[in-house]
Amino acid sequence: MATAYKVLGQVEPAAATLTTLYTVPALTSAVCSTLSICNKGVSTQVRLAVRPAGVAIADTHYVVYNAVISANDTMFFTLGLTLATTDVVSIYADTADVTFNLFGAELT
Repeated sequence: MATAYKVLGQVEPAAATLTTLYTVPALTSAVCSTLSICNKGVSTQVRLAVRPAGVAIADTHYVVYNAVISANDTMFFTLGLTLATTDVVSIYADTADVTFNLFGAELT
């Protein structure tokens, strides 16, 4: 089994829009080690969800819900999330100007 350490996803979503940050490719599993959230604007709330096999969002999928991030601040989450093929990491911010970066490893 090969392991590739990499940036799994980077996105700056539109305000108040649930957005896919990363989808595990076919024949692959993944370990998400660190998520950084950089707020370049006003104070906002952010969310992180893991949707098994890409199912529609449900309350049970949220890992972080409406965490407040101050203006011009950055948050780091050490995760250790283990994901299977087609699992989806989704993110959300109340306002624009927030970037999400997910780091980890893919195993093939």
